[in-house]
Amino acid sequence: MEEREFAALREEMPADEVLYDLAELFKVFGDSTRVKILYALFERELCVQEIADLLSLSQSSVSHQLRILKDAKLVRFRREGKSMYYSLDDDHVRAIISMGMEHVEE
Repeated sequence: MEEREFAALREEMPADEVLYDLAELFKVFGDSTRVKILYALFERELCVQEIADLLSLSQSSVSHQLRILKDAKLVRFRREGKSMYYSLDDDHVRAIISMGMEHVEE
């Protein structure tokens, strides 16, 4: 690689903080329970109890994982009475899951 190309490549590299944030995002996907929850929310919103029943997990376990997903801005919630309903935060999350599924199914 020429020195000029190398310099241009170095200039295009995102800031370390941005790459750190990206690494932290991918860490969230490193837990199969969280991935299952995201997949369950792919088509529709669900309340905590529905997610727990669907995945055969305790409500406490699901709530803990949802808190991590919410902190990572991967899910959002709304309150209806005493119930909390969760959904994917936006189409970016849906795209990440879709592309991941395509990749592993190749």
